[in-house]
Parts: sequence; C-alpha cells; structure tokens
Amino acid sequence: MSTPYEVTGRTGQKQRTREALVAAARDLIAQGDVAPAVAAAAQAASISRTTAYRYFPTQKALLVAAHPEITVSTLVPDDAGDDPETRLLAAVGAFIRIVLDTEQQQRTMLRLSLDPAIPSETLPLRQGRAINWFEQALAPLRPQLTDDEIHRLALSVRSAVGIESLVWLIDIGGLTREEASARMLWSARALLSQTLADAERKTSAS
Repeated sequence: MSTPYEVTGRTGQKQRTREALVAAARDLIAQGDVAPAVAAAAQAASISRTTAYRYFPTQKALLVAAHPEITVSTLVPDDAGDDPETRLLAAVGAFIRIVLDTEQQQRTMLRLSLDPAIPSETLPLRQGRAINWFEQALAPLRPQLTDDEIHRLALSVRSAVGIESLVWLIDIGGLTREEASARMLWSARALLSQTLADAERKTSAS
C-alpha cells in the first residue's frame, strides 16, 4: 500500500526507491533477520532513514510489503486435465514449493498474522488466495459436490498445507522439509478421498 508521499511528484523515482527498500528487507529476512527494522532496510539499500520512513512509517508496514508477491491466478497446470486428484495435487505441490522457496518471508508473515491489531486486509496470509486456487483445482467435482462442499474441502486442504503446517511439521514434528512436503501432499489426498467417500455414502443413502 502506497503512502501519500509516493503518489505525488517523481513517482517513477519513488517507485524505484520503494522497490529498493522492499528488496533490502527481503534480503535481510532471507539472511536470518526475521523482522528487520526500517532503519536496517534503509542502511542495506543505501537510503537515508528519513526517506525510508516516508515510504514505511512502521516496521510492520515494511514487513507486509516484503512478503513475496504471488501474481498467478491459478496453480493448476494447463495440461492437468479433469481428474480432481491430479489437479489438486498439482496445485498443492505448486503451493508448497512457493512456501518453501519463500519460507523465511512466510514465517515473518505468520508472526504478523498472529497480531490482532493488524487489519486482516493488509496481510496476504489472511486473504485466502490459496483457497481460491484449490477451489479451481476441484472444479471438475461439480455437480458431484456442491459449491459449499468444494469450498469446505479447499478450506480443509489449505489448513493442512500452508506455512502454519510446515512450521509445525518441521519445528515440532522434527521432519525434514522434504518429509514435511510429503506429509502435506498426503493430507491433501486424504482429505479429498474422505470427502468423495462421504459424498458417495450420502448419495447411496438417498
């Protein structure tokens, strides 16, 4: 989110300055500084503190901006076909790779998401983008499942495969990242299988 300072005069140069600060913050996070201060990002980007604070008045604003941008509209490959399991596992696998590739930034965003003082709409982790991606993967299940059932399944899958699950599996469960990835894929498959079994029983009963 841009500040009023950024949208007036020399906007191109200001955009480059903002990008330099964000890039510096991401580099610091990747190097192990889980919550770099605005001053630290300014120093790393060779930008004055006064200037940096015009773009990011608070550390939280900087950390939100440093979350990796994910601009894709779908995680389902073009050649995935119509098989729900193939499509779901492809989307989940792509999502897991994104989480692993940006793990430190994801962990920082997870910490921020636990702060009730931060508005939900400002945090990517609270925006539910992955739920929409998983719903797209499960689209061929219509009309076998209702829209509400597909949404509940996508929601359940998201709860089992994001940064929250990765942190628990690695930090608490003691798994390697490869093992954690395999467990998350297994969970997604199991949730789909159980949902389809429940739907079949429901149909048989009626």
